[in-house]
Amino acid sequence: MSQLLVVDDEQSICWGLSKLGESLGYSVTTVSSAESALQVAADVRPDVVVLDVRLPGLDGLSAIEQLRTQIGNVPIIVITAYGDLQTAVNAVRNGAFEYITKPFSLEQVRHAVLRAMRSNDDRDLRPPLDIPLEGIVGRTAVMQAAFNRIALAASADACVLLSGESGTGKELVARAIHRYSRRADGPFIAVNVAALSPALAESELFGHERGAFTGADRAHGGLLAQADGGTLFLDEVADIPLSVQVKLLRALDSGEVVRVGGTTPIRTNFRVISATHQDLLSKIAEGTFRHDLFFRLSAFQIEVPPLRERGEDIPDLIQYFTACIRGHEGGNLPVWSHAALSELQRRPWYGNVRELRNVVEHALIVARGGTILPEHLPSPIPAEIVQRDDDRPASAQIRELIYRWSSDVLQNTPPSYAAYEELLSIVEPPLLIAVMEKHHGNCAAAARELGLHRTTLRKKLDQYGIDAVG
Repeated sequence: MSQLLVVDDEQSICWGLSKLGESLGYSVTTVSSAESALQVAADVRPDVVVLDVRLPGLDGLSAIEQLRTQIGNVPIIVITAYGDLQTAVNAVRNGAFEYITKPFSLEQVRHAVLRAMRSNDDRDLRPPLDIPLEGIVGRTAVMQAAFNRIALAASADACVLLSGESGTGKELVARAIHRYSRRADGPFIAVNVAALSPALAESELFGHERGAFTGADRAHGGLLAQADGGTLFLDEVADIPLSVQVKLLRALDSGEVVRVGGTTPIRTNFRVISATHQDLLSKIAEGTFRHDLFFRLSAFQIEVPPLRERGEDIPDLIQYFTACIRGHEGGNLPVWSHAALSELQRRPWYGNVRELRNVVEHALIVARGGTILPEHLPSPIPAEIVQRDDDRPASAQIRELIYRWSSDVLQNTPPSYAAYEELLSIVEPPLLIAVMEKHHGNCAAAARELGLHRTTLRKKLDQYGIDAVG
């Protein structure tokens, strides 16, 4: 019988995970401390360990290495009530199979445990680096998920594609992946492809020989060669000229670059992290981006959430930016009033985190060291004069429209069942129609795909006047 070891000082969690394990047919042992886990591990010989981070005495992350000496490379699922990026990275670096934040559903743990039981992964991860990472701040669920993805990306060497709106911090994410990767001692070469002229893009990336073109009075190594042993960050990757895309794909496949005007291949070993706010699949359909390069660059994908989807992180970000801007001056940092914080949490933040930093800097200048009040804040940018990114992924545009519309409804209407029902009446019908069309009106097939009982789906279809045939 498979053995599951649960290490958590909350009795309710131990009880719930114990019942979950038993329902899966496992023998479950629960303990309330890492020290107790180390004592019983050799006897129990667990197949999977579920381990809390914050425990009395020895913390969970510190216990992983000691557990490894007793039970070998057994999958360890780490759970924590609050995890920052450093915690996520440390968990993955220490060999955690999965990283789950509280509150979690038993279904999340169930999937993780089942995958762990099937896993024979042999992780070869370095000890964690005690390097503080600047700029990535957040405790919301979407940021916790992003931290987890960053940690997973850092533990591998595959190409990573970052997507998200302008100003969300994609370059910070790229730097985080590099800093916590095996390439951390190598160079981090960042290039904004959109800033390169099409005529010079190939020369900048691949380098050129002396005399390769007018004005090339000396040889130039190129950014791909400079990134040897490290990471090449290609921002606005959608703007790479087609002719250069072919050459980049060849370089990624062969590990060699040929300078403009040259014939001798130069060996280079770099990892590519690319970023875009555009929809690359649409670019492929338009014929302006190669599908084979897309698949090469997007082995692992991370979507960086916009600030308006994580409003609860705004106070933490404000304190972080305040410390960055004024911390070097010494003394106590300025105090932000509740009214000022509330005002900032209501704003739409079209410019995301970059815009927030500018607002903080403006307020600090105006307040001149005193308590920061709403009158110290710059006026919000009117929506009608903001340059919107019409080439953003459709999913991002839909999310924003729903968010803005629902925010207006809930601000003007006291939150009630009727208000939420109105929101659902806008969001649900298009999805139901699309699924019913996909299955040619077959209610049973659509219900299976949606994960709904057929009776529930029929009630929703009747409610919205959508036809079904079976």
